[in-house]
Amino acid sequence: MASLKVLNYELSPAPATIFGCLLPAPWMGMATGLLLAFGPQQGLPERFSPLVLALTHCLVLGMLAPIMLGALFQLMPVVAGQAVTGARRMAPFVALGSALIAAALTLGFLWGRTTGFATAIVLATLLYGAVIVALLVTACKVVVVDTTTRSLRWIAWALLLVVALGISLAGNFAGWWQLDVMYVLDLHVGWGLVGWIAALVLGVASTTVPMFWQTRRPSAHWQKVLPGVLWLALLPAFLPALQPYALLFACSLIFIIASLSLKAISQARRRFDPAWSLWLVCAGSYMAAALLAAVPTAQRLVSGFVFSSIALPDFVSQALPWWTGILVLVGGAVLPVNAMLGKIIPFLVFLHLRRQTPMGQRVPTMQVVLPPQRLLWQARMVLLAFALLLLLPLAPAWLTTAAGLVFSLSQGYLGSLLIICLLRYRHELKAVLLAQ
Repeated sequence: MASLKVLNYELSPAPATIFGCLLPAPWMGMATGLLLAFGPQQGLPERFSPLVLALTHCLVLGMLAPIMLGALFQLMPVVAGQAVTGARRMAPFVALGSALIAAALTLGFLWGRTTGFATAIVLATLLYGAVIVALLVTACKVVVVDTTTRSLRWIAWALLLVVALGISLAGNFAGWWQLDVMYVLDLHVGWGLVGWIAALVLGVASTTVPMFWQTRRPSAHWQKVLPGVLWLALLPAFLPALQPYALLFACSLIFIIASLSLKAISQARRRFDPAWSLWLVCAGSYMAAALLAAVPTAQRLVSGFVFSSIALPDFVSQALPWWTGILVLVGGAVLPVNAMLGKIIPFLVFLHLRRQTPMGQRVPTMQVVLPPQRLLWQARMVLLAFALLLLLPLAPAWLTTAAGLVFSLSQGYLGSLLIICLLRYRHELKAVLLAQ
């Protein structure tokens, strides 16, 4: 069993730095749901339909990116003891800039405007370029002792690769240059879903899940190899001939890691917590996604070896990318992000009030700042949205609007809960200042 981690809460950034990244994000999730419900649905749920491409980038850039960068701004000093250079100056632009990039790409995907792709390139280069440089400079000082610190030490390189590949594709769509779109796209998707999202979720969860949900702490073997083994599995994908084998190897690793995670989460002491089920479904989602992602590649490899064509039914071939994407982006990213926001925001409110309140005065607990019953309703809503999204390929005409509206409602409700937390923080802080 790994030794207990010492967290440097006294180095925690100012509330505005973290809140500015985290609080706007659920509202972009709400906007993504509305886009699904009322956007042009031609081709849905086909992987390359304009709406699917727009939705993917609205969710990943508009909602998930600000939360993940805000988490890095928080964890670098608290876990690794190194404050991110310039985080306070960059934080106000992270959520707004990410939303603008997502909007520009949506303009390009839905209406074919090359100016949308060009605008996204400029904004992404400026915003994410500055963030990546700051993270790389800070990461050089991080001492690796476990999975979380290893993630903090190397995750900026994965983000750099994902952004560079995305800019390359956007430049192609803007007409600036020509490249092998499918080759670059496979790398962009692989490194985005596994090298960036899954690796960071794994790194953060290795510290926060034992802390908030009281699971067993990860073993020493877990702490030594993760998430580095995921990045190593993706490196051969740069060679076209090895891409299928790299994908199968990565899928195998994800399935094993998710299986171990599912076992640990199922044995958590705080199974009564409203967000516990979100982590349970998250682990199951990665297991299912790993199996589904491996199916087309395994099919092609087997067909090549036996010199016969093994074809999947058209419906399954069309639905597989949608199911895989929903399992990873919603089940494997939105669900744990929702679970963490429902914990970390009340915890930060409590932490900063405790630091600013004179000794002897009571500070509202996390459960008072954000009552568990409200989190339970939010968890139920987002799980319902997740189920509807998975069912969508069965009846797109009937389920698209419903799935979009329920997802939008779940994220809007979460956003309103976080605003209530912020208002409670200001109210309590004002009372403290007036008492002085």
